[in-house]
Formats: sequence, structure tokens, C-alpha cells
Amino acid sequence: MKSPAEGRDGLLMKYVMLVGDGMGDVPIPELDGRTPLAAARTPAMDRLAAEGELLLVRTVPEGFPPGSDVANLSLLGYEPQECYTGRAPLEAASMGVAIGPGELAFRCNLVTVEYHPDGRITMLDYSAGHISTGESGRLIRAIGERCGTPSVRFHAGISYRHLMVLRGEAPAVETVPPHDHMDRDVTVFHRRYMENGTLRTVMECSRRVLADHPVNRERIRRGLRPANSIWLWGEGASPAMTPLARRYGIRGSLVSAVDLLKGIGVCSGLSVPRVDGATGYLDTNYEGKVAAALAGLEQGDFVLLHVEAPDEAGHQGNLADKVRAIEDFDSRIVAPMVRALEERGEPFRLVVTMDHYTPLSRRTHEAWPVPMLLYDSRGVAKKSGRPYTEEEVRQAVAENGLDLASGALFFDRFIRGGKEERHG
Repeated sequence: MKSPAEGRDGLLMKYVMLVGDGMGDVPIPELDGRTPLAAARTPAMDRLAAEGELLLVRTVPEGFPPGSDVANLSLLGYEPQECYTGRAPLEAASMGVAIGPGELAFRCNLVTVEYHPDGRITMLDYSAGHISTGESGRLIRAIGERCGTPSVRFHAGISYRHLMVLRGEAPAVETVPPHDHMDRDVTVFHRRYMENGTLRTVMECSRRVLADHPVNRERIRRGLRPANSIWLWGEGASPAMTPLARRYGIRGSLVSAVDLLKGIGVCSGLSVPRVDGATGYLDTNYEGKVAAALAGLEQGDFVLLHVEAPDEAGHQGNLADKVRAIEDFDSRIVAPMVRALEERGEPFRLVVTMDHYTPLSRRTHEAWPVPMLLYDSRGVAKKSGRPYTEEEVRQAVAENGLDLASGALFFDRFIRGGKEERHG
């Protein structure tokens, strides 16, 4: 019996998933009622969509927050109801940070807030102006030296994304992602942190460290936003996940600039290559990511390549950046990946998708079913004949019925469908 990685005629099947984080949106007046995906120039994705299948997939189960953690677990066929414990422990896995019994990992953003004279606090920027990794590393190390204890430790990540590990009784605090509250009053959430003795001590200490740190003084001098506060969220204990090799008989890799995605890769048994210059934004090393994905396919049969830039632009509410991010994803990720795969001559199945929507008007995630294209180099039973946009996928699904209720159903179709006989 063939393994899922073995295609027709015994040739090794390759499985490729290309994820444009948060690409989905709603019609925008400035784009004449089109979405950024519909307005962007995307010839590579449109060709694949026309020659492949279009489907809708619910990546966020009912009752779960529409975060990239839950959604990307679903894209890899996991049921979040069975394995999800929080975002931070997944990032810890990427960073090689062990979360022991009785410990919780927290995502620790460096953010820019405004402290008003009347005590109110406004979230100005969840990323402190997309602070560089070098700058933020200095800040987190200073916080760790001054504010860390045997029960509280800090670990530096990439850009504004860091980690705090807390040992002891779990704080009874409802945390929220800072990117959900851009330019909004976050006083009530801040007060919840301050009601817990341990978290209050950490928050107050870190604020003092950041207030007069040379990194922030230099950023202010250059007209950049300072990282004047930490923001804790996404807490959880270490998860238990069955590797994809055991579940589907596939080996592979995951390529991303984001610790969350890398952690999901580690926990699912995928290799996670380091790509120099991968930033998680418009300036990321697209070519390096493609090279790493293709190198991974030399050793395995599956790769997930993730690009964060459309999501970041959505959180910033930046229309021009979101359109550019989508066009870069098409021209610098999708097109060269497909070209290289076709030149190799091995059969392959390729998915282009988003993990969730990040509408510019909302500046946060939505849990709506995501539009996907599924392309098979051997051909599909019925080509869609449509471009890749949110509305075109909805219309296609109304005709073909490919509306899948979970990521597990999608991933099973994606991988096990590689064994099926196809006709071009």
C-alpha cells in the first residue's frame, strides 16, 4: 500500500503549503469595492486557482479565539480542542525554552502605550514601531537582569515578540492580545494585571527599566516610537502533539520568521530552518525563505512556508502595505516555488491559503472560513476556471460543495488526496 507521500507510478509526491497570514479582507471603498486580494496583481495564484480546486475551510473552531496559533494548528490537521494550551508555549518550543511542570509561558510584547494624566492608558503600537531584534534584545535582557527572579524569567525573541516564564500558581488574569486593541483604551486590561501581586511587580519594574534605557532614548531622538511597556498574553502550559510523521507518514519542514509558527513546527515534528533576514514584515528575506523551503523538499516530502507581512499590515490598518504584501507573496513566494517545482518534474500538490482574515477596517483577526486553492500537478477532476479572491472562492464553493468544517478534514484531503489518480 502506498504511503501518502507516494504518488502515481511510485514517484515521490511533494506537498507544499504557502500561507499568506491574514490576507483575507472585506470590500474596501478605496479599492472600488474590491478586497486587497482582489485588487492586488496576483498572476501566479490566479493561474493555480483556475487550474485547481477552490475550497473554504473553517480553521478556527467555535469557541476559540481567531489567533494564528489556533488557525495554523488547524492548517496542519490538528484539532485545537485536543492539543491547544495557549500561544506562548508554542513560541517557547521554537526558542528552545523548556516549560516545566508548574510553569506557564507568557508571550511578552514590547509595546508603545500612552500614559494619560488621568490614569488612562492607550495602546499606540503593539510592536513598538516594529522595533529591531537587536534593540529589543537589549531591552529584554535589561528587564531580565533587573526584574527577573527564581520564579520569573525572560527570554528574548525576534523584533517585539518575546517570552516570560512564570513558576508557581497561575495568575487569575484574563489577558488579551495587544494587536486587538490598537489606538484603544486598554486601562481596564492593565488594571487586571496590576491586581495580581507578581504581575504588578514585573510590570512596574519593567516600566522603570524601559523609561530611561539608552535604546529608547535613541529611538525617541530618531523620531521612532519607544518600547515603553511590556504586555503579557497568550499564556499556557507545554502542549502534547502527535508528530505528523506518525499521523500521516510524512516528513518535512516549516519555514517562517515567526516564533509561533516555528514552535508549531517543532511540536509537530517538522524541521525548522533558520533563514537570515527573515523579519516577519515587508522587508523579510523572501528569496531565502523559498530557498529554505526547496532545500527542505530535498530531504522530506512536505513544507509549509509562512509569510507574516499581510497580517502585520492588517493590524496596522495600512492598505498600501497590505496590497504590496500580497503582491510580494505572489511574485516572490508563489511564483518561484511553483517554477522550481515544475522544473524538478516530480508530482506535487500545492495549497495557497491564509490562516485567518485580518480586515483593515477591524485591525484584528476574524474567525470566518478561509478561502483556499488546491493545485495538483497531475491535474484535477474539474478545474475551477476562477481567479483566487474571497468572492470567487465563495462562488466556486456554492457550486462544488467544498466547504470543510475543520482543518483536520482539509489536511486529510490535501495529503491523502495525493494517492488518488488524477486526470488533467
